[in-house]
Formats: sequence, C-alpha cells, structure tokens
Amino acid sequence: MTSAEPAGVDAPPAQALLAAIVENSDDAIVSKSLTGHITSWNRSAERLFGYTANEAIGQHISIIIPEDRLHEEDVIIGSIRGGKRIEHYETVRRRKDGTLLDISLTVSPVRDSNGSIVGASKVARDISERKRAAERQILLLREMNHRIKNIFAIANAVIGLSERTATTVPELARDVRARISALAIANDLTLPDVGLAVNYQPQETTFFALVKALFAAHQVDGVERVSIGGQDVPVRGNMLTSLALLLHEFSTNATKYGALSVPEGRIEIEVRNDTDFSLIWREIGGPAVHQPDGPGGFGSQLEKATVGSLQGAIEREWNPAGLKIFLRIPSAVLRR
Repeated sequence: MTSAEPAGVDAPPAQALLAAIVENSDDAIVSKSLTGHITSWNRSAERLFGYTANEAIGQHISIIIPEDRLHEEDVIIGSIRGGKRIEHYETVRRRKDGTLLDISLTVSPVRDSNGSIVGASKVARDISERKRAAERQILLLREMNHRIKNIFAIANAVIGLSERTATTVPELARDVRARISALAIANDLTLPDVGLAVNYQPQETTFFALVKALFAAHQVDGVERVSIGGQDVPVRGNMLTSLALLLHEFSTNATKYGALSVPEGRIEIEVRNDTDFSLIWREIGGPAVHQPDGPGGFGSQLEKATVGSLQGAIEREWNPAGLKIFLRIPSAVLRR
C-alpha cells in the first residue's frame, strides 16, 4: 500500500490498516491458495456464507460451491495461474445452510515478495435482491403486455355485444360507452390508485361486489350474463387484487373462446366458505369446448403463479357442453 503523504508517527502500519479495511468491508473478501484452500475469511464472508472464519479457514473453497458449478473453480484457478484478473463474474454460491445465493465475484492473483503467484483473493457481493428485482420487472412487463392484449380482446367483445343489439350509431356509441365505464368502475374497485397518500388503507369489498363490478360490462339490455350465488365473503388488499386477476383471466378466456363469446352464453358462479373458500365456475350456452394442447401461454403461467401465491388449487373440467372451473383457497389465507 502506498500513500501520497508520509504517515504520521501514530499511524498504523500499512499492513494493519489494510487488514482492518478488509475485515470491515461490506463485501465478502476471501483468500485461498492455488490448491483452492481458504487462507482468510472476513466478517462479511461469515455473514454472507454462514461459516465462521474458524470453520472456513483451511477448508477447500468448494464448501461454498454448488456441485453443478464445481467446474468454475478449475477455470478460475487456471486464470489466476496465468496472472489474469476476473471481474464481476456473476454466479451462484451455497451457504452453510444449503441455500443458494446469487453473487458477483471478482478474483485477483496474490503474489509474494518475489512476484510469484501464490494464491487468489476473491471479493464476493450478494446480488440476490438485484436478481429478484430484475425478475420481478420482467414479470411485470410481461403481465402488462398480457393485460394490454386482454384489454383489446375485451374492448372488441364489448363492441361486438353492443353491435348485436344497437340499431343506430348513437345507440351503439351509448352502449359501448356504458360498458367501458363499467370496466373502469371495476378497475377502480380492484386496483385503486393509492397516489401519494400517507395513510392509505387497503381497499376492501366483498366477493359478490367484485364479481358484479367486473362483469357489469357483459350485460345485454340490463340482463346479467353472469350470476353468482352461495356465501358472500369480504376480500381486501392483496387478496382482492389476486382474485380480480384470476376472474379477469377467466372472463377473458370466456370472452375469447367460451360462453361470453356468443349472445346466448352465460356463466354461473357458486361460492362456498367453510374450511376452504371454494368457487365453481360454470359456462352455459357457449360453443363446444375442448382442452387445449400444450402448456398454455403467459395467461396460464400468470394464473398458476397467482393461485400458488394464494396457497390454493385450481382444476378444470373440459365438458363439451361448457367449461367448469373449480378454485379452492384456504379460508385462513382469504382473511389475511
């Protein structure tokens, strides 16, 4: 270590100062021999990987490398022997408890006083949260794209519904406007704009009110094409948004392919709430339906993720006369 100014008489030796910097770094700093055995292990390495310095020093670095990534160590050591520095290498390492974490790794050769390479110094930074944030962003972008496509499909269906009953252009415009307003009301109910309110309280409503708001745009001449019966339950917060998302997926598919794609089609929803919240969705009077081939698109993935977040389960019966959907969610989850 060099300094632009001479050190004061009370200044710590450069080696001690460097050791203090390493020990108190926010990054995990580890050194190892060319055989891969750990020779130093700072406090951040203890926090990041779960091993104390006493447990780690002397052990092979493979204690933190997943089995499917052991080959990386050979590549790293090869680069170090050649005097090459590895910068910001993103990989996965394993904690003492077995959990995996994403890290960014920088590895530099360590030389002795003669300039010979005798080991390597590793600086590891936890990037797990950054990775999760990037994955969430990708998911949100895909969801936005999916929702926009669904909005176009629903808007097209709304125009089709109005076109079947309207006899004049003003009447058509009036019907379309009313249905789009109903969709906007449903959006306000399910996804309120919290703005910058400091004391924002989660939106709360009931399941029946949610269904009526979401399907108000599908009325024809005031006749509801979606009926609901059984036991109403209160829903709020994240549960409200998740249920709205599921119902939106159900209705979009019904609008594209099922009962809501034809004028005479309708949907019956039955709700029960005891140990579990259960919903039965029946499509009646629509075209014949058949189970689609393949794993499904993003809508199917989004539905699966949403049901999983609710600790629920979903099943479908592809009856030619009409689709049936069975949704179950633990009541304890619904009350959160």
